[in-house]
Amino acid sequence: MLYITIGIIVIGIFLFVKDYFTIDTTSILIMSLFIIAGVLSPEEGFAGFNHPATITLGCMFVISAAIFKSGLIDGLSSKIIQIAKLNYVAALMVFCVTAAVFSAFINDTAVVAILIPMALLVCRETGIAPSRLLIPISFSALFGGTCTLIGTSTNILVSSYAKESGLEPFGMFEFSLAALCLSVIGLVYMFFVAPILLPKRESKELLLKTEAEKYIAEIELQEINDDVDISIAKSRLVRKFNAQILSIKRKHTLVYEINGETTLRADDKIKILIDPANLAKLREIESYHLIGNQSIIDDHTEKKIYEVMIPYGSVLAGKNLKELNFRNQYYASVLAVRQRKEITTNDVSHIKLREGDLLLLLASTKSLNALTAEKLMITLSEYQGAKFSLKRAIPTLLILIGVILAAALNFTSILMSALVGSLLIVTTTLMTPKEAYEAIEWKVIFMMAGVLSMGKALEKTGGSDIISAYVYQNLGDLDPRITISVIFLITFLSTNVLSSKAAAALMTPIVISLAGAMQLSEKPFLIAVMFACSLTFMTPVSYPTNTMVYAPGNYKFNDYLKIGTPLNFIIWIAASFIIPLFFPF
Repeated sequence: MLYITIGIIVIGIFLFVKDYFTIDTTSILIMSLFIIAGVLSPEEGFAGFNHPATITLGCMFVISAAIFKSGLIDGLSSKIIQIAKLNYVAALMVFCVTAAVFSAFINDTAVVAILIPMALLVCRETGIAPSRLLIPISFSALFGGTCTLIGTSTNILVSSYAKESGLEPFGMFEFSLAALCLSVIGLVYMFFVAPILLPKRESKELLLKTEAEKYIAEIELQEINDDVDISIAKSRLVRKFNAQILSIKRKHTLVYEINGETTLRADDKIKILIDPANLAKLREIESYHLIGNQSIIDDHTEKKIYEVMIPYGSVLAGKNLKELNFRNQYYASVLAVRQRKEITTNDVSHIKLREGDLLLLLASTKSLNALTAEKLMITLSEYQGAKFSLKRAIPTLLILIGVILAAALNFTSILMSALVGSLLIVTTTLMTPKEAYEAIEWKVIFMMAGVLSMGKALEKTGGSDIISAYVYQNLGDLDPRITISVIFLITFLSTNVLSSKAAAALMTPIVISLAGAMQLSEKPFLIAVMFACSLTFMTPVSYPTNTMVYAPGNYKFNDYLKIGTPLNFIIWIAASFIIPLFFPF
């Protein structure tokens, strides 16, 4: 069974690296392979769904969402933006500190999702390049997340796994001092070294719009045209020439709420997004009278151009616009898509969307609000904070403080305090049950449940003992600081190509076995895994917040290597001394 386990884990690592499927799909696939192969029983395989770490994380999603819904952070936005507009140094410091502080207590991806539009607003009004601010915001959020037990899902996972293995779980602030030391080092790097290394690169928003405009044309539908009295979805414009209809002017009146069922009429003036090859073919057909190339929208239309981003956890990720029936569902048109460095304006309906993608969206305010309310997209081109509600903010903040104190003072476990806190959020009507359900990032829950099966399989088949024995044979006679340093190095290098949760699930049982073999305390080794999984800066895929800032900051892959690699190695060396200082062997 051990060889089968290793084989399945290798397949999993390959799929994680190649990114053939979404990360949650890969995690569930690995879990299923363990069950099918007989390595784990169905009960053991699915145990990840009722694992304390998974349940705690789900409850914390609800509490975090309630904080954001109250407008608490947005209530501070005017002050944050006011300070940031002073100069670049002020902007860098206020955004980094804000990201670090809030990420210590609430979902770091949600914190970064709110700060990105704020930062872009400051950049537009001050002339600061977005690339000078967004990576520091992401990295600072990672530092903040290490400071408390609820700061990241990885912390919760490692602590819960330790408890299941018969060890003492970590307290709410047990490792905060060690994390703060590393955070100070990281923030000093952000303030003094990163500005030298960060590129000065403008936003892609204008380039996206310019590229899209190259493909815009306006035609008038003649009475003899076969598309007259035909629905958009069945028209030749769409089926044969692959055109995307953006607007229809009918007798000096704009037709709103266009979808696939909208019927075309004679003399309609139709604005389309079409590639040059098909436009050339269209010119040859007299019944399509080409009026000329036009701007994307007219001043009098209610639809506007918005730059939006697919956030972490969006259900749009992993699907294309065609299978989502996006146009009919949301009455909005995607004009262009930017994935990493690639900008696509031709046949965008077949592009598989990914988290962190930038989209140029033609939509009404109503349609955009529907998309953002469902957390399908984040608006980048216009910052509009949630309305601050003191009536909601005070009880929500008190519940969060209660959850933290109850766990910190050992009145109860973090699982119980988070569970009670999320129930209070719903029962006091701060959020409806539907809103609470939608607040949970189910993709992360499924990923967590899936990756937990890897650690369970390693432990059950004795793989963790064999690996730890091998490490012990080679490093057991050395100073424990060297051993913990090697563990930290292996973990953060793994996390830069795997997900942080997958790396934590694999490394946790191994380091518990290793500490037992060396007859040392498990805590410094577990802290090393915890920190190494969160403090990963070398690639845009190493952590969700790094992915989120990639496109809005107009970064290149090498930017992360250039800025993140020195930081990762500084943190590695510092952690090798700081962790044993606070957690003796």
